[in-house]
Amino acid sequence: MAQIETVRRAGAGVDAAQIDAGLRAHMNKVYATMSGGLLITALAAWAIAGLAVTSDPTGATYVLREGTYLTGLGTALYTTPVRWVVMFAPLAFIFFGWGALMSRGSAATVQLGFLAFAGVMGVSMSSIFLVYTQYSIVQTFLVTAIAFGSLSLYGYTTKRDLSGMGTFLFMGVIGILVAMIINIFLQSPAMMFAISVIGVLVFAGLTAYYTQDIKSTYVAHAHHGDQEWLDKAAYDGALSLYISFLNLFQFLLMFMGQQE
Repeated sequence: MAQIETVRRAGAGVDAAQIDAGLRAHMNKVYATMSGGLLITALAAWAIAGLAVTSDPTGATYVLREGTYLTGLGTALYTTPVRWVVMFAPLAFIFFGWGALMSRGSAATVQLGFLAFAGVMGVSMSSIFLVYTQYSIVQTFLVTAIAFGSLSLYGYTTKRDLSGMGTFLFMGVIGILVAMIINIFLQSPAMMFAISVIGVLVFAGLTAYYTQDIKSTYVAHAHHGDQEWLDKAAYDGALSLYISFLNLFQFLLMFMGQQE
């Protein structure tokens, strides 16, 4: 945060008022991109879930529960090895694809990559409509939106430097991923509960951390005048907040969600 004030005082050839106006536009772009990604994810998840289940046993290939059956698409997505591809494709993109896209792609290509990722994430998350009631999904989404908004506002307005939290929180994310992979085989409810609690705390912290980092990054680079770089940074920030939102939502859904 001291860096922000230093840049503002020094000016670096740019009036402080211009930086503030640019920062507001930059943050609006980040939140708009993130919101667009969430909309795409929600629509994709809802559409795929609708195509994956049926109440008509004619032509159904798998009984999900009494009165509900999986179509051929649903059977392929949720009961065959394809489910592992669907589950891990977004993770592979984050770890192996996004960095290359940011370093080599144009701003337009990065934006397209983000939107495509949001669609794939929707397919990956479509199974929640098979497990939880639509009412509990909507309810949890609204709770997540309120919590996310509050945490992001804190990250944007606080004078406290949150950069020291980054390493600790990223280690927490790695720990959660490892624990979730292990629990795929153990199927331990107690372990899943612990993962959910830790997950909510970690991604709550990351929401505030990412928001401040996006703000600090813009202010530190605004005087360079590289709009292409700033546009890519906006999409990168949108992806970070998008992932934080979705993880908060999923972990909260484990607490609040009412199963079918």
